Parts: sequence; C-alpha cells; structure tokens
Amino acid sequence: MDVDTRMLRYLTAVAEEGQLTAAAARLGVSQPTLTRQVRALERQLGVELFRRSRTGAVPTAAGAELVARAAELLAGWEGALRATRLAAAEAGGELRVGFEGSTINLLGRAVVKDFTRRMPGWRVRLRQNDWFDESSGLASGELDLALWHAPASMAERYAHAPLGTEERWVVLAADHRLAARTALDAAELWDEPFVAIPEQAGVWREYWLGAPERGGRPVRIGAVAHNADEWMAAVACGQGVGFAPRAVGRWASRPDVRCLPVRGLGPSLVGLFRAPGRAETPAMAAFAESCRLHLEVQFRATGGGRSVPEAGAQTSANGAG
Repeated sequence: MDVDTRMLRYLTAVAEEGQLTAAAARLGVSQPTLTRQVRALERQLGVELFRRSRTGAVPTAAGAELVARAAELLAGWEGALRATRLAAAEAGGELRVGFEGSTINLLGRAVVKDFTRRMPGWRVRLRQNDWFDESSGLASGELDLALWHAPASMAERYAHAPLGTEERWVVLAADHRLAARTALDAAELWDEPFVAIPEQAGVWREYWLGAPERGGRPVRIGAVAHNADEWMAAVACGQGVGFAPRAVGRWASRPDVRCLPVRGLGPSLVGLFRAPGRAETPAMAAFAESCRLHLEVQFRATGGGRSVPEAGAQTSANGAG
C-alpha cells in the first residue's frame, strides 16, 4: 500500500495541534482540505485515526500508533531527499539560490551574467524563499544558497558568505498618519498594527516585527501575509505597517505605499547562507564574488548599505560550517 508523505505530515500536524483549525493554519491549507485529506487516509487504511468533537481531534489507538512511526518515516524520507539533491547539485551545472521579495533587486541580471562568466556551463535557478520554512529550503537540500537580510544570530547558526549590511526601513500606506515624515523613530511604531509573516517562519517573524528592539513590548498583528506580494498589498490597504530592507523601496515603486528610514533599528547582515556543515563549492564561491562585485556598485550608488570589500571578504562559517 502506497501512502503520500504529505498525508503523514497532515496526520502529524493534527495530532500535535489537537485541532483541525490550528493544524490547517500551521500547514497553510484550508480546514476543509485538511479534513478531506485525513478522511481519505482513514479510508485508504480502513481505520479511524481521530475521534473528533467540538473541543478538538484526539488520536485513536490506531492513530497514535501511526503518528509515533510517522516521524521516523518522514525523517528518513527527508534525509534521502537531501542526499539526492546534494549529489545532483555537486555533480555540477546548476546553482539553486533563494531570494527574499526585495532582494531580487540585489540579484540582478548583472550578477547572473558575471557568475556564468566565472563558471562556464553553469546556470542559476532562482526561487523566492519559503515563508513557511525558517531555513528557506536549505535544511531540506532544495536550495544551495539563500540570500538573506538577517539578524546577527543567523550568522552563528548557518555557514555564510558575508556581502555587507543594509538598513531596515518601515513600509506604510501612503495615507498613513506618519507617511508625510522623512524619517521615524522606532519607538513611534511600537503601538502600530504590523503585517506579520507566518509563525512557521520562526526567527524571521520576530526579526521583521522588530522584536530585538522592542524590549519585550507586545506586538499588534493587523494581518498575516503568506508571500511578499500579499504582504505589500496588506500594507498598502492600511492593515498594518512593516519593516523591510531598504531595497524594498526600489522594488515597490508604487504610489500607495511609502518607505521611510527608521532611527533606532539595527541594520541587517546581507549574506549568502548555506546549510550548517555544508562545504562551500567553487560554484558557491564564484556566485558570492559576483554578488559582492554587484552590491559594492549598487550600495555606492544608492546608499543605505555597506558592502564587504572584495579583497577582504572571506566566506565564514562562524563555527557552523
């Protein structure tokens, strides 16, 4: 009997959350979809996996037995996928790079052209980072590198090639009461509703809500967005404000939002991050050099960022690689 691994993930989420609604939100699917998938698995196995009530969903004896074994099965499958993807990537030909909604501007065509000049026969495959995965696909092996605007703590957890720093700005609706200002203090924003990214994003959610600077002040969530376009639309519609790299101002040249500098908000470390323990390949090193060259020119022209001088830049693992 063949069972889709997705169904095992759904099963585990329902068991851990104890409610279909909470599990659906965690998985990023609708509750009716999740309910149909669980019932389909029950029909396929010929057993009842959960007892449902108004208070939640509790695994039956059969469900508890399957949940206990599902984690090991999923871990084994993820390990096999990582090994397969790593072998394919190191065989050559394609470098898979993740980017944030705004950093596609930093990964312009000039970077890709320079990389292919350095590595003839190679190509770059770009993918926007997954907001439901704190590692953006590095842990699963789906990506080789992720371009992040990151807090300093991420440099301790992941091997990385530092590229520079860039300011964090605030993005707000054009008709917001603070939109006419030329700059803001971070303290002026703590009582504002924020457009947040999903809880599954982990440290990224906290960082882009300004948690390090809030000093324990609670956050008001005006909306939760699941991708960069949805996030910008929520801000433009006045559902909340949000922090973003300064590069977002070049990405979002639209009349319904304003992007302003914020005093008292630390800059982001800009870098190409890779999975802990994964050695840097010649293709990764070449791509990092192409990015450094391009960013140095861009930061010099626009301000708001500081590049790592190419001569002194070294790929750093900070104990992680």
